[in-house]
Amino acid sequence: MKLDPGQRGVLLRDPAGWIACGFGSGLSPRAPGTAGSLAALLPWFALRELPWAWYLAAVALAFALGVRVCARVVAKLRIADPGFVVWDEFVGQWIALLPLLWLPFAWWQLVAGFALFRIFDIVKPWPVSWADHNVGGGLGVMLDDVIAGLYAALVLAVLQGLAAAWGLS
Repeated sequence: MKLDPGQRGVLLRDPAGWIACGFGSGLSPRAPGTAGSLAALLPWFALRELPWAWYLAAVALAFALGVRVCARVVAKLRIADPGFVVWDEFVGQWIALLPLLWLPFAWWQLVAGFALFRIFDIVKPWPVSWADHNVGGGLGVMLDDVIAGLYAALVLAVLQGLAAAWGLS
């Protein structure tokens, strides 16, 4: 979805708009969700250095912030789940990469975590699809990506286990 100049102004004049659009990454003319997920990797490298409890607290705070800023943008622009709002991708990607915390990881695992999250976010298997269609407002924007991130984290953990069992990690 393209923003008209008036909508873009409303979005960019408000700090909530900057956060919701992933500091501009959601304004990508192509695949804004993928651009947001890629942009989420930069802060993830810093976040992964935190102790696990702090990491989980940071993700929980980012989720709560996302519910608030996404609700504000949705209400201001009157668009249910605008594609340029990608803070949900940030949080979902950070959840998807949970299995890569605290231990050295191979680059294929980072790529797999990124790809798995994008697949689950796009395909939307149940209950991702249920959350996407039945939960509104800021919570609705955020919740489907959190569930997609959980699915991706689970599959990534299984892949890591298989790679370790086969001596490929």
